[in-house]
Order: sequence, then structure tokens, then C-alpha cells
Amino acid sequence: MYELDGFIAFNFDVGVASASITPNGITFNRSVIMKLDYPEYVVLLINPETKQIAIKACTADTPLATPFYKTQEDGKAVRSVRWNSRDLLNSISELMNWDLKEMPHRVEGRLLSQGNTMIFDLTKATDMK
Repeated sequence: MYELDGFIAFNFDVGVASASITPNGITFNRSVIMKLDYPEYVVLLINPETKQIAIKACTADTPLATPFYKTQEDGKAVRSVRWNSRDLLNSISELMNWDLKEMPHRVEGRLLSQGNTMIFDLTKATDMK
């Protein structure tokens, strides 16, 4: 079947990767988890000049690694990952001059070609209200 050489099946279950930034935390949706291939640990990176954040899959012994994906106690997959770090929320709010209590935001992620890092351009975030 040489007519299909080079084609790969499209996975409709994955969807668009996004992060929601609210007063309660930052939530990465299921698509982020899937596209990063279910990493147990990530490093969060912030670029204040470009106003972007990135999460990079890593190992537990990587400096500043933080837990990311884990299955539930009943063995079922989680549907999203939420970080409730007040310091992180304050840093993002200050960087973007956002009042998250008044206006939560959603931003789409872009998977880098090496596949273990996703970038979120905060300047392209949309209001959630």
C-alpha cells in the first residue's frame, strides 16, 4: 500500500493543549499531559522578556523538578494537573499585570519538536469570562 507511505493516524482524543490560570491555580488539561507523554516530573520555566512559560518533562533528580502526572489511587488516569502555588500565581499575575480574581485566563500550549517541552505564550491568553 505505497499510497499511504508516510501517513500516520490522527488521534482525535488528544485535542488542543491548554492551561487555565485562575485564582485557584494553574490547570493543565489532559491534552498537555498526553502530548508530553505523561511525565511524572516537569520543570517550570518562565521567560519574563517574552512573557512565556514552559513545562519541560524531566526526571525526579533534575534540579527544581516538581511532580506533574500521576495516576489516581484507584489506578485511573487523571484528567488534568493543577498547581495551587500562590507564589507562582502571584508571579504570573505580576508579570502580566492580571487580576485573576476579576478575569481568569486560558492559553494554548505549543509542543516543541523534541516533544518533551510545551510553551505557553501568555501574551496570547484569552479571557475566560
